[in-house]
Amino acid sequence: MNNSTQGLVVQNVSVAYGKHQALDNVSIEVEPGEIVVILGANGAGKSSLLSTIAGLVERQSGSVSIGGVATSGFRAHQVVSSGLALVPEGRGIFGDLSVEENLTLGAHAAHARVRESEQRDLVYQLFPKLIERRQQIARTMSGGEQQMVAIGRALMSAPDILMLDEPSLGLSPLLASEVFKTLKKVRETGLGILLVEQNAKQSLGIADRGYLLETGRITAEDSAQNLLSDPAVRQAYLGGSASAEVPKTEQPVAAKLSAPAVENTRQRLAGLDRQTPQSADQLAGVNLADWVRNAELKQRESWLSPTQTERPKATDSQTQTGSALDDMLARFEQSARQAANESSEQR
Repeated sequence: MNNSTQGLVVQNVSVAYGKHQALDNVSIEVEPGEIVVILGANGAGKSSLLSTIAGLVERQSGSVSIGGVATSGFRAHQVVSSGLALVPEGRGIFGDLSVEENLTLGAHAAHARVRESEQRDLVYQLFPKLIERRQQIARTMSGGEQQMVAIGRALMSAPDILMLDEPSLGLSPLLASEVFKTLKKVRETGLGILLVEQNAKQSLGIADRGYLLETGRITAEDSAQNLLSDPAVRQAYLGGSASAEVPKTEQPVAAKLSAPAVENTRQRLAGLDRQTPQSADQLAGVNLADWVRNAELKQRESWLSPTQTERPKATDSQTQTGSALDDMLARFEQSARQAANESSEQR
């Protein structure tokens, strides 16, 4: 660990696996006390970037420094001693060891052993649930609890920079929210956090800055707030705006159907939902994605009252409702195909 006010600096890093260029001239920075998120599609090179910074993957070119110390030629354990910790995707905890033993192993570096007691207190302060689970075998814990152990073990190395690869992967929305809240508390201790996360909305919600990584290249950098409001980012990583209008060049699926197919589809959908359009003219103006989204929201609302914290067991009627929705989608696709065939025959 370093006392430098500098954080993580990655300059012009390139990495290749054989003929595949995983990273191409990538440069990023993470300052102490800030959260930086890396956004990108699967295969963009996000995990490769973290592995390269951690000394697990050899780079072709470029430099990495932590707290002002260049890590060129460092092995992974030397990078840890320089003040960096990585929570890998899948957590990577020791399943047959207890919580306490996992945490102790995190303090293996010389500088961390000196602060072992202090760091353990910090971990238990951040994750009080682990106090009562100290002697529990890690593999018997829930996914959320295991993620607590993984983050706690990383913090035991007394890092200056904490990197996390998909920390919310496999967690329920409630547990994922708790993880993000904890990362905000970690930031308050002065650590710099580099986050790769599939949940773009929540990660940008807690981040200070963000980078877009596409096919191994940084294509954009901005404040998290600006990225959240950027139309291109919303479309690519946030599913677009719920209130966005259908582009004029893209009509609703139903509007592309012939009149007989529209009427046939309306008849097949009738009875599944009271909000189903009752005429061919109404159906022709329906955006299928919005209609299905609204139907799903109504179904969820009927399953989950505002005071409930978990989803109750589905009743037979609710199961039938879900099946009806699946049937509706299948029938709609079939009608669309029929319309396409009719159009081809008319030509």
